[in-house]
Amino acid sequence: MPFVQIHLARGRTAQQLHALAEAVTEAAETTLQAPAAAVRVVITEHEPSHWFVGGRSLTERQTPRQP
Repeated sequence: MPFVQIHLARGRTAQQLHALAEAVTEAAETTLQAPAAAVRVVITEHEPSHWFVGGRSLTERQTPRQP
């Protein structure tokens, strides 16, 4: 039973998350020959202010730096 865990910054619609889960399930089904009913997908959303890249939060990265 494949278990796929996805972490994203919050901000996608319910429809986008559903489409992602469907696409990942299909990919696991195709590449691993796993029945779709056996594929588990968990999507965890995080606040952009709690997600850091290069020491700056995604919120900070969206704001242009002041010279």
